[in-house]
Parts: sequence; C-alpha cells; structure tokens
Amino acid sequence: MAKRIRGQEVEVLVVVDGVPKTNMTSIQNFEVTLETELMSEGYLGETSERKDSIFKGVSGRMEMHFDNQEVLRVYQAIVDKARRRTPGTKINIKATLNFPNGQRPRIVITDVEFGALPLNFGSRSDYGTATLDFASSDMSIMY
Repeated sequence: MAKRIRGQEVEVLVVVDGVPKTNMTSIQNFEVTLETELMSEGYLGETSERKDSIFKGVSGRMEMHFDNQEVLRVYQAIVDKARRRTPGTKINIKATLNFPNGQRPRIVITDVEFGALPLNFGSRSDYGTATLDFASSDMSIMY
C-alpha cells in the first residue's frame, strides 16, 4: 500500500523580496485552491452544451502560531506593499511536499496579494495566532 503524505511532510515558506522568512515555522494549516470557472454554451442543432474552462488564479489561507516578531515584519511588508510605500515588493509563497517515496514537488505561488491580516489571542491560555488569506494570478508546480 502506498504511503500518503501528511502535514508533517509539508514545508511552507513565505518569501519577501527573495528573502525566505525561515523563522515562521509554526504553521498550523495551509490551504491552496486553484480557481477555475466552468463555462457552458448551447448552440442550435446540438443536443448537448459545449464545455470549456478558464483559469482564474490561486487563493489560499494559512494559519500559524508565532513565537517571534517575524510574522509582524511580514505583516508590515504586506501593508507597505498595499500602500505602495515600497515599490517593487514581491511576496511569494512556496510549499514543498516531501512524499514518503522521495518525490519533492514544489508549489510556488508568485506575487501574492493579501486580504485581512488578523492577529488573534483567544484567551489567557491560547497561543497567539496569525492568519494570512491570500490570492495570486499565477502559480507553478515544479517536479
């Protein structure tokens, strides 16, 4: 039976202007959705509709605990980029999937944009949580 990949075999990096933020390691969950739109059109004289699709980009979400200020630095870079304070700032997200059979594909999401940037301290005993909701018009998978 083939072994399946688990979360412990996935490495996620946020890269700001080519610099990996390697201190952001307490990632609890990571989700990526490749957005496609299904199109359907019917024509006279045909008995079924023709199908097509269009790629509309990538969206995702990651949630992490933080034990240093690196998350706040990334948040500041995101805000500075959104306010056009730092022209040319580019933020990428890279996920490496380390399969038990030795395969290591990488998902690279380029020039990422972000939505709301919550920091959450649920209670006295809860760890601080940072959440990144993101979207991009492009991504690649390297095998």
